[in-house]
Amino acid sequence: MASSARFFIPNSVEYNAMNRLSNSTALPAAVSVPAFDRKALKPGIVHIGLGAFHRCHQAVYTQKALETSFGPWGIVAVNLRSAEPVKALAEQDGLYSIMVRSAEGDSAEVIGATVDWLCAADRREDVLDYLSSPDIRIVTLTVSEKAYGLDPVTGGLDFKHPAIAADLANPQAPVGAVGFLVEGLARRRERGIPPFTVLCCDNLPSNGHVVRRLVLDMARRRDAVLARWIEEEGRFPCSMVDRIVPAATDETLARAAQVLGVEDSLALDTEPFMQWVIEDDFVSGRPQWEAAGAVFAQAVAPYEDMKLRLLNGSHTLIAHLGILHDLEFVRDVMAVPEFVQIVERHMQAAAATLEPVPGIDLPFYRNQLLERFANPTIAHRNEQIAMDTSQKLPQRILAAAVETLKAGGNAAEFAYVVALWIASIHKRGDLNDPRRDEILAAAKRLDSNDPSAAFFAVEGLFLPELVQNRDWRDLVNGELQKLSA
Repeated sequence: MASSARFFIPNSVEYNAMNRLSNSTALPAAVSVPAFDRKALKPGIVHIGLGAFHRCHQAVYTQKALETSFGPWGIVAVNLRSAEPVKALAEQDGLYSIMVRSAEGDSAEVIGATVDWLCAADRREDVLDYLSSPDIRIVTLTVSEKAYGLDPVTGGLDFKHPAIAADLANPQAPVGAVGFLVEGLARRRERGIPPFTVLCCDNLPSNGHVVRRLVLDMARRRDAVLARWIEEEGRFPCSMVDRIVPAATDETLARAAQVLGVEDSLALDTEPFMQWVIEDDFVSGRPQWEAAGAVFAQAVAPYEDMKLRLLNGSHTLIAHLGILHDLEFVRDVMAVPEFVQIVERHMQAAAATLEPVPGIDLPFYRNQLLERFANPTIAHRNEQIAMDTSQKLPQRILAAAVETLKAGGNAAEFAYVVALWIASIHKRGDLNDPRRDEILAAAKRLDSNDPSAAFFAVEGLFLPELVQNRDWRDLVNGELQKLSA
């Protein structure tokens, strides 16, 4: 790899720790760097979930907003458990690079919108100090669907979820995302500080409404007055986020080192496209994210359904199709014309369930998705997308199936995706999923006359309307038989 020197941003945009560095190196002029004085940046946002997506999405939007209208909107990056990315960010004083890749060429950006970085498992009180500070006005989250402790049957808290149970038992020492939100809000109320706005950026339908209910469920368990204050004063806008961000590889890091001339252990590849649609409902201000292209809307649901059913649903289809055919990346699946046709058919079926989306030409959007999936420079592993499928099916596939059946359709395209998932489990004999043990047990109870029966018997795995629909279940069985032929 290239030199082990660390980041140095020259001229008026100074690396805030450069005086401590003995071997810092100026970045190439072609690399985009933050166009504001990082030393003047103050914290205003806590972000929970320091993963690849946040670093290529919310942090990028915030940087571009700060470049347009500077203000106290620095990000305090929090990881709940893993200290590794926090340590890496600390070693690079909050700087990392992203490589925007396409067939037309690559461009490099250094992101520096972060002002502090904490692992909650090691520094719980420091995280709570931020959450209870009047300086923090927004808390954004990308912690994945499974981390919220959502009961898919009731739509409220899953009291068996380890983090939920722990935070209800010991609310002043939270370990989970919802527990931190509630304890932070409780401390603000005690100190007479307005609540922060909670902005969920995970792929949950009506994500703001979902997180609001979970927070209120937990708050009511500890203090009815606190819950009423959050209900009346708090804000939980919905949002829809979109950008394809593969997990970093050795190739990613080597390419970044070659372009930057320095090593970056947090380097990421991503695509040019990015989208953020946000309900404009904030307690005490926000960055000018619209300067970076964010769309503020009164209703996010149409955009959310579009993305979940067309992009995410197709991703789930592609991932399991790839696993069944030993294809490692999304782009590999999209290089097979027969598979592209399958994806196109799925998109047509999903699009038929959508309401009109303001400002969006759906046929153009679908063609754009096909081009994004086929991007030859993006190495998005099918195994990565296939993680936690049990948590993703309801919003990506099953809701569209239910609506299609209610409208008199047969929902065969959605039955096919479920069959692909089941077939991929049989092929691998394993899966990375929070309901792994239950699902693997179902896979062992194979009935050749009704091969999906054991899966439909798993409580809460499928929506009741589908469990009770014998015709649709037979469609799933028929697709399974074709896949095993």
